[in-house]
Amino acid sequence: MELDGCAVIIPALDEEASLPLVLADLERLGLLGSTIVVDNGSRDATARIAREGGAHVAEEPRRGYGAACLRGLEALPLIPRTVDIVVFMDADHSDDASLIPDLVRPVRAGLADLVIGSRASGNAAPGSLKVHQRIGNAAMCVLIRLLFEHRYTDLGPFRAVRLDALERLGMRDRSFGWTVEMQVKAVLKGLRILEIPVPYRARVGVSKISGTLIGSTKAAIKIGWTVAWLRLRSLTPSRESS
Repeated sequence: MELDGCAVIIPALDEEASLPLVLADLERLGLLGSTIVVDNGSRDATARIAREGGAHVAEEPRRGYGAACLRGLEALPLIPRTVDIVVFMDADHSDDASLIPDLVRPVRAGLADLVIGSRASGNAAPGSLKVHQRIGNAAMCVLIRLLFEHRYTDLGPFRAVRLDALERLGMRDRSFGWTVEMQVKAVLKGLRILEIPVPYRARVGVSKISGTLIGSTKAAIKIGWTVAWLRLRSLTPSRESS
């Protein structure tokens, strides 16, 4: 089956209200046993709910989206089967888990190494993407197109990637720059990249990043810095260590 060998990594910070909904969606796909919820220092019952819901749990007390994703990759041996495709998604129920097969299918068929769910090309529910999020996302995609000559429409977190291709990228970012680092390095490493439109739901609870203008501004600065840094590194290949 196309989801055999597929693992799901879910960074989570204080998501006890939304996580049962996400786990229920994954259970319908038969993916609970292949799901790793990374508790990123939650102060609520996130970790307990994940365990009781049937997911594997990894702890990453150092805050940061990228740090949680990296910890999830380290925890892949928790899954009692061979993993060759990794899906990343959020814990707030904004991503529609029922679309995981759509993300995985092109990878499984050998048509892509990285498939990104584009919220910008899909249907975003009212209020799910705020104006400052849309502007910042579009601006970063334009910057990538100018500096790396690749057209992206979104930097969304919902994505599937071949594990061997991901390992080639040498991911490092431990905070907001994780998604854009993956996308820029995928271009630099010549990965086959595909975007597909996905719906985006209003999240359960309040976002720790995009829910506030200050949080979004900090994220935008970090993302922009990451793009610029990767461009500078690409111009000095002899010093590139990743």
